[in-house]
This record gives sequence, C-alpha cells and structure tokens, in this order.
Amino acid sequence: MPFGITLRRIVLAVALAVVGASGVGAHADTLRARIDALATADFAAKEAIINELAAAGDAEAVPALTALGNGDLQVRKTDGKVIIAVRDGNSYKAIDPVSAADLGPVDRAALDKIRVNNNLRRVISAVVGSLTLRSKDPSVRRAAADAVFKSRDASALDVLDEAIAAETDNGIRRRMVLARAAAILQTNRPEPDRLAAIAVVAEHGNQDAKDLLSSVAASADGEVKRKATASIALIEQSLAMWSVGQNIWYGLSLGSVLLLAAIGLAITFGVMGVINMAHGEMVMIGAYVTFMVQEVIRTSAPALFDVSLLIALPLAFLTAGAVGVVIERGIIRWLYGRPLETLLATWGLSLVLQQAVRSIFGPTNREVGAPSWMSGAFELGGLTLTYGRVWIIVFAIAVFILLLVVLKRTAFGLQMRAVTQNRRMASSMGIRTTWVDALTFGLGSGVAGIAGVALSQIDNVSPNLGQSYIIDSFMVVVFGGVGNLWGTLVGALTLGVVNKFLEPYAGAVLGKILVLVFIILFIQKRPRGMFALKGRAVES
Repeated sequence: MPFGITLRRIVLAVALAVVGASGVGAHADTLRARIDALATADFAAKEAIINELAAAGDAEAVPALTALGNGDLQVRKTDGKVIIAVRDGNSYKAIDPVSAADLGPVDRAALDKIRVNNNLRRVISAVVGSLTLRSKDPSVRRAAADAVFKSRDASALDVLDEAIAAETDNGIRRRMVLARAAAILQTNRPEPDRLAAIAVVAEHGNQDAKDLLSSVAASADGEVKRKATASIALIEQSLAMWSVGQNIWYGLSLGSVLLLAAIGLAITFGVMGVINMAHGEMVMIGAYVTFMVQEVIRTSAPALFDVSLLIALPLAFLTAGAVGVVIERGIIRWLYGRPLETLLATWGLSLVLQQAVRSIFGPTNREVGAPSWMSGAFELGGLTLTYGRVWIIVFAIAVFILLLVVLKRTAFGLQMRAVTQNRRMASSMGIRTTWVDALTFGLGSGVAGIAGVALSQIDNVSPNLGQSYIIDSFMVVVFGGVGNLWGTLVGALTLGVVNKFLEPYAGAVLGKILVLVFIILFIQKRPRGMFALKGRAVES
C-alpha cells in the first residue's frame, strides 16, 4: 500500500502526543543506533532494521519511520547525523528523529536522502500501523486500526491481539477486530479461523469489505470460497439498499437548495404574477453580502468567523429586500398586466446587476469559508452525511416555517393572501395593494438573499451564481402551484429526488431535460400545479 495521507496524520499525532510529551524514552540509545544504521544499510538490511523496530514495540520510532517512508529522513553530510528534514518556506528545518527537538535550519545541499523502494514503503506502512495501535491517543489507535485493515498485514496479528485485549473503547475494538479479520484472510490459517474472519468482514458490510472478500473468493477454494461468495452477495444487497438511501439524501439535499432558491419566487410570482428573471440576482446579492461580511471579520475580528453566517443572514435579507423594493417601485409597478414586457425588463435588469457585481468584485469566484460547525461529515449506517448539507436542510425548513407563520399569523400575511385571492375586492376593503406589492416583492427578494447565504457554502460565489438556479426555481413554482408554499416545498423535494435518481442513468443534463418534459406534460393536465390556489380572481 502506498504511504498515504492517513498514516501521515497518524504519525503527526503520535509525534506530538508521544515523543513531544515523553522526551527520549528508555531505549533511546538503542533506537538512535538503529535509526543511524539506516543511513548506510542496503534495502534488505533496512527491512531487517524496520522489523527490529516493530518487534521492539517502541512507538517513539514512528516519526522516524514515517519520515523514511515520505523521503524526509536525511543524513547530514557534515557529521553523518540522521535527521528529519522538514521544509520551512524556502529552506529546511532539522528535527531530531528520536527526541523531536528542533535542531535549527539546514541547507538542502548539505543533506543526503535515505532512499527506500516500494517494498520498503509497504513494510513501513504496516509497521507504523502496528506501533500506533498501542498509542494513548484514541484517535491515533482508531486510525492505526484502519491502516492495518487497508494494508492487511499478517505480521500485525500478534500486536493486534495484544491491542484488542487491552482496548477499552468498544468502537475502536470493533475496528481492531475487523483489521485482525482482514489480516487473517491473507494467511494460511485453518479453515475455521478464515471462515470466522469472513463472517466478521461480512458484518462490516461496506465497499471495502466487498473488495476484500472478492480477493479472497478469487484465490480461495472449498468452503472458504463458498462463504466469501455468499457474503459478497449479501453485501451487494445491503449496498444497493444504502445506495437508494444515499440517492434519497442527495435528492433531499438538492431539493432543499431548490426550495431556498424558489420560495421567494413563489411569493412574488404568486401574489403579483410577475415573471421576475432577476430573482437569481437577489440570490447572488445575498452570497456577496456573505463574502463581504467574512472579509470584514477576517481582517477585524477573526474570532467571530464561526458566527459569520449568522451575522450575514439579516444583512443579506435587508440588502436584497431593499433592492427588491427599489426594483418594484422603479420598474415593476409600471408593467403590471404586461407579462412579456416584465419578463424582458427583469431579464435586462439581471444583466445590469451581474455586470455591476462584476465591475465591483471582479469576474472571478470569491471565497466564502465554512464555519467549523458546518465542516466535515459523519456516517449514519451506510450513509455519508456532510454537516454543511444537514445544516442547509435545517435552514431551508426553518425559512419555510417562518414564512408560513408570516403568511398565516400576521396582518401583513392576511393582506398578502387577500390580494392574491382577489385584488379588486382587497382594494375595495381598504388594503393598499400597491404597498402590499412592494413589500411582497421585497420579502421575496429578501428570502432570496438569505438563500444566497446558504448557497455560498455549496456553490461558487460569482456574478453568474443566480443564473444556475432561476430556471429550476420557475420549474419548482409552476410544478408545485403558483403562490402556494406547500406546493413549493413538495415540488422542490420531488424534483430534487427525481433528478438524483435519473442522473446515474441519463446524466445530469439529460436528466434535467427529462424533468422539464415531465413538467410540461404535467401542467397540460394540471395547469395550476399540484396545489392550486382558490379564489374568484384565480378561478377567473
């Protein structure tokens, strides 16, 4: 196995937790002598020395072994001392391989690299995994068990047995047992032992387990081959089930993004019937507000970075909402009842806004960082869920519920619904429909702005950001039912899931085309969408 990133992280943790904390161990002189011997040994002698270090079980050898595998273990020409050479800017810094002490800067020309081949790298990988199984740091032991599972090194079995017996963390012990089973399958142990190992690996049930059992089935015979083949079939069934679940998750994730992008459009399109082609630019404005907030925080108050999105949310809503009110008062109100002119005017406005942002911020993508609480991922059964997507789904649901409360429980929401159902009757009852239009357009634009805050975490912040979502937003609104928030929710989630199930078979582009064809056929049957509004004006 190549000397990969996982083991480098293991070594870094061990170097800090073990060497840095304990200093030079009891066998430091012997350890240093063995490390120094690597400088003049041939490949076979180096392998023997590495195996001696593994047999000694001294975790203080891990930094030196890792440096050897990475090509960082060097010999200083002036005194023949073996050091770890770490790049420090344009120069190198020398580190003692035993004590981890900083030995100061060193010239690259004054060093000779201790060379290794691929076979030695595989040996080093297995030995490092074995040594770190006994680390005091649980994360190091967990990573070491995973490394042994991937390397499937039978020489680690004795160390694994000792580590399993001493392990107190049940989760880490399960990983070690799995690594032990993988190593046993690479040996000629008795058939009952190999069958028991197959059962352990099959219980793990992921793609790595399937790959391991496939190699066993290809090389084994008799009952071992039959048991491995049967276990592969069961794993494939399990993976197929989890694949469906993963596609549903991806679909819900995409649906939440579509919901955020479309929900503001559902409000403006539903109340005023305005085909606002500049809606995507409101999303873009929200994303750029997020960028500006983070830039200010980076330069003025870096400690607040983790709450930067929370600061950006109200600012994005107010900024995009204010732009929306200006657009409605300055352009849209003169074009009511003229849908083609409204479409052309807002399309032209979208180009103006894109060019304005391009002139101010430049045409290139802008970096918007993710707070620590939105970074990383976790596993749920066979699903891999990223924290960023989870929080966006939660945020989309929160925005949806808040808008429902505004529409159903406030005076403004009552007036908005009245204007939606029968504009003339609402006007005759004293409702200022023009201001309802302006505030509604501002509300829809503001919601698009806070959608931009969320989308800045999963998409490129650029002047073209809004164009990626405007067509999908209209499809969601038309499919769900114009002006109906529940229709927008169901439409967004449905289209998101359908898209993700079509992509593996038809591709992303053809999948979108098929969805568009489906919506066209659907609105031929139900012109008002899944959830049609009721009212005299609507009926007429």
